[in-house]
Amino acid sequence: MHAMIPFPDISPELFSISVFGMEFALRWYALAYIAGIVIGWRLVVASVRRPDLWPDRTAPMDPRAVEDLLTWVILGVILGGRLGYVLFYQPGYYIANPGEILAVWQGGMAFHGGLLGVVVAVLVFSMRRGIRWLSVADALCMVTPVGLLLGRIANFINAELWGRPTDLPWGVIFPGRAAQDCAEVVGLCARHPSQLYEAALEGLLLGAVLLWLGWRRGALRAPGTLTGVFFAGYGAARFLVEFVRQPDAQFVSPGNPLGLAVHIDGYGLTMGQLLSLPMIAFGIAMALWARRA
Repeated sequence: MHAMIPFPDISPELFSISVFGMEFALRWYALAYIAGIVIGWRLVVASVRRPDLWPDRTAPMDPRAVEDLLTWVILGVILGGRLGYVLFYQPGYYIANPGEILAVWQGGMAFHGGLLGVVVAVLVFSMRRGIRWLSVADALCMVTPVGLLLGRIANFINAELWGRPTDLPWGVIFPGRAAQDCAEVVGLCARHPSQLYEAALEGLLLGAVLLWLGWRRGALRAPGTLTGVFFAGYGAARFLVEFVRQPDAQFVSPGNPLGLAVHIDGYGLTMGQLLSLPMIAFGIAMALWARRA
């Protein structure tokens, strides 16, 4: 029998209280969002207080403007993430049930959609303020991995978005019948902790590279460099992890057990990989252009 790691007994809720018969709870996932936004905000504020980091020794905005940017970013994440999930993952269902498109409390957010929402938010914010949008984008891309790191850890605590079955010694036995039901495995089913793989790659590693480039290597003085590195780095990390991540249920069928969005004779790409390829191409092109501009 292969070594397996039991899922740690961590409640998805930090605490819950009852007020006038109504139950309120603070969940790890909500805390991850809040902490990621606050830490990212403070890092951006710290960077704009260092004019020597920016082109012509001039920060693109003052610290007070960062608060206004934060509002735009939050709207972009929520609206873009939800619409991305609707359009990329379950368009047929939501065409038939349009009333549920705004029901974000039922779950269903797509990172690629949220990213597009933030891009639109940055463009609108920058045009309204008359500032260089690429520098604003660089500032956000430099700190976004903080939120990704915390969010993926919260995914693990919530026992969601787990990976494919594995017999590797660090395979985790996630709770719930869906996680433990593996047709190809007899007995308990261990799975890749793909949430932690993503936390390490797109959160910790990518974040360390971006902060090092921005604060130590002068990358913020070449607008677009960190934006390009982020897009290429996130796309590459997501593309790799998709090989061991459990595919979305709507793509799985008897003839397509790997859940590939496009495939020929059993070979192809998952939806996550399909959406990551243009990110990688755009990121590389952006970083090269920024360094030559």
